[in-house]
Parts: sequence; structure tokens; C-alpha cells
Amino acid sequence: MDKKDYKNVFVFAEQREGVIQPVALELLGKARDLADALGEKVVAMLLGEGIKDQAQMLIEQGADEVIVVDAPELKDFLSEQYSQAVGQIILDRKPSIVLYGATTIGRDLAPRIASRLKTGLTADCTKLDIEPDANNEPEFRMTRPAFGGNLMATIICPNNRPQMSTVRPGVMQKMQRQPGREGIVTEFAPKFDTSKFKVKLVKTIKADKTVADISEAKILVSGGRGVHDKEGFDKLQALADVLGGQVASSRAMVDNGVMPHECQVGQTGKTVRPNLYMACGISGAIQHLAGMEESDFIIAINKDKFAPIFSVADLGIVGDLHKIVPMLTERIKKELEK
Repeated sequence: MDKKDYKNVFVFAEQREGVIQPVALELLGKARDLADALGEKVVAMLLGEGIKDQAQMLIEQGADEVIVVDAPELKDFLSEQYSQAVGQIILDRKPSIVLYGATTIGRDLAPRIASRLKTGLTADCTKLDIEPDANNEPEFRMTRPAFGGNLMATIICPNNRPQMSTVRPGVMQKMQRQPGREGIVTEFAPKFDTSKFKVKLVKTIKADKTVADISEAKILVSGGRGVHDKEGFDKLQALADVLGGQVASSRAMVDNGVMPHECQVGQTGKTVRPNLYMACGISGAIQHLAGMEESDFIIAINKDKFAPIFSVADLGIVGDLHKIVPMLTERIKKELEK
């Protein structure tokens, strides 16, 4: 294999029922940075049925080219069909880097592609960079939490191509959309081996979504072990309501059955980057920090002045959250009334 034959940064533009998922736009933003550093192009892979009209939005979000695979076999995500189509695109176009969202779809698809192409895959990355190697050549470096989140490992794939990674939703930032931005839309027709289609979708049952997605929230009031119980979270909810935000949680309170998993922030929960993150009674274990340290502004409330959360906080309040949070709520209410 000649690595010089492999060029450009490809993004799997995940869509569900014809709607481009936010993680795809986040990955395009990061792909734009990587491609600019390499002097290469950003190419989005858009697969589905009747989805060609979504290609322009991907161009406006940073793609130089969109490869559209529009086929009835790809109406719904099925592992084999998507693996065949994406695998054929990669074999034909030879990208240097391929990025996927670390969603249920991306986590299913990416390792299958890596296995078929006999290349590496770094999962759940929190940082992607181009840095010079020992020979001063550009090298793709993928960073992710390792050993239970106790350290960050930077991984390279020096001998195989493409270099592939999955990234959690909410980790990377979208580009500012550029309406009217021009790019190329290319149609690709894969040759499906239908003899390998062993699974079919019989029925789709949608779960009732009672909890809003915290990864989309602009303001989060998050509680940890120091909140104690449901009554404690009621205080956080009152503050969140006044601020126009949502309530989130550390893993400890999810494990205790106080909060649902959909509200969990951290390595085994969701990655968030709101404008404001209020950490109430959260000590700041590295696993939790991995999910929220990119927030724009962090306020920490904790009785322990040595709690690690204060090391990442922009503003720290040492004290009992059960007294401070209701006082904050009332004060903000009065300020808003003015």
C-alpha cells in the first residue's frame, strides 16, 4: 500500500428518516480543520433513499463534495447494506481519514468497515489533530479516554489506510453555516451482493421521548452525589426552569436510580458543551470532566474546596448547594422581574 494514494477527509453523514443528524455537522466542522491543515478536501458520504436534496446543506456546513448513494436498500439502516455501500465508496475513492459519529449507527457501522478494510479504528475520540511526526510529515492523531478514563491516550494509525475514528455527539463544534456555498454532488451506485442480506427490518417501534436531549441544551444545571435525592434535584429543576435550561446528572445519581440515564453527563453518558454548565455537588472525577469540560462557562458549587471540579470551573462557590441553589433561584427570579 502506498499511503500517498490516500487523500482527503471523509465524513459519514448520518441521517435518520431523511434528517441529517447534528453529529454529522459537528464532524464536518472538525473535518474542515483537518483537511485545511493537510491541504485536502472534505467529502461527505450521504446514504439513504430520497435524500439527495440534503446534499447542499452538507456543502454549506463545510463539505467540498458530497457523495450521494440513493437506493431503496438504504431506506433504513441495516448493517450489511450500509457496510457494503460505504466500503465500496472507500475502496473506490481512497480517503486518508474517515470520521463517524459514535452513535448506535456509527458504532455498528465503523468497526465493520474497519474489519473489511483491515485498518484501524479509534473509538469515542475527544480530540483529533494533525501534528508533525518524527520526519516532520503531517500525522493524524486521535485522542480518547483510556483505562476507565484515568488518562488520555493519543493513538496513531501509521501503517494502514484509511485512518478511522468515531466521535461522540457534542464533542466537536459545527462550522458557521455558509448559505450558497458551492461544492460538488456526486452520485455513487454500489453493487450490492444481496445474497449477504440476511437481516430485514420487520417493524419500527418508536419509544416515547419524555426527556429532552441534554446534548442540545444551552444551559445545564447538573447534580452529583451531593444532591442526595429526588428532593435535591427538585431544587436544581427550579433553578433550571428560571434559567431556561435543563437538569443533568453525574453517573452516581443515575446508578442510585435517582435520575434516568438520558440525563447522564460523562464518559459513559453524554458529552455536552452548553453555554453555561452548573455543577452542583459534583466532585469532578475525570470520567465526568470528559463529558463537560468543553462547556463555554462552568460554575461549580461544592462543600469541598479541594474538589477537582474547581480546577475546570470558571467560577466556584464553596458551600452547601441545598442552601445556595434556592437562594440563587430566588435572586434570579427577582432580577428577571425587574
